Amino acid sequence: MLEIVKTDELKSRNIPFGVVEVKYPELKRRNIDDFRALAEREISAARENNINYDRKAVFGENHFFRFFRKFKKTYPVLLQFESIIVKGQSFPVNNPVTEVPYLLELTTCMLSGTHDAEQVKGKLELSSGTGKLPFIGMHGREIHTYPGDVVGRDDEGIILSEIAGADDRTCARDGSSHVFYPVFGTPDMPVKDIESAIEKLRRYISVLSPEAEVESQIL
Repeated sequence: MLEIVKTDELKSRNIPFGVVEVKYPELKRRNIDDFRALAEREISAARENNINYDRKAVFGENHFFRFFRKFKKTYPVLLQFESIIVKGQSFPVNNPVTEVPYLLELTTCMLSGTHDAEQVKGKLELSSGTGKLPFIGMHGREIHTYPGDVVGRDDEGIILSEIAGADDRTCARDGSSHVFYPVFGTPDMPVKDIESAIEKLRRYISVLSPEAEVESQIL
């Protein structure tokens, strides 16, 4: 499994961080139709449970909503939730490997993502952001970290920011089969929230690919 460490300063902030690392078998040995049928059921259930949706009731006390607000940012999962669950827009279908954490976000309102583990150089160090440090994000655009952010870097540079998102070098692509899914936390979030999210991720993965090799950890 990837070597992942936290700096002492980040440990002191009591921010749990989960990781699920997966080695998927070749494409023809994945149960894509079964996974997408599961996704339809999960989304239908979420829509049924939110017929009388009220943003304040669902997100007012959400850990991530409050964390992002400190950075004057709108929590992106809120926007996804309102588009797909509340307004009924289609679940984006492209690459089932990256659809797995997207489905997790919609059904739990937790924050996740997908990185190609083969592109990580050396160990992954998690630390607190100390400034607006630039890096190249997905699709080649320049983004930056934030003071107080949760930042991950390998031997070649920053690969993730809780607030800004994933980098371009390690973000998963269509051919990625060895990936890791971060499950982000916020200050003083109960570890059980991360545990529950990991459990659901592993269930989704098992439907997509019962043969996948899966490991997880919480830091």
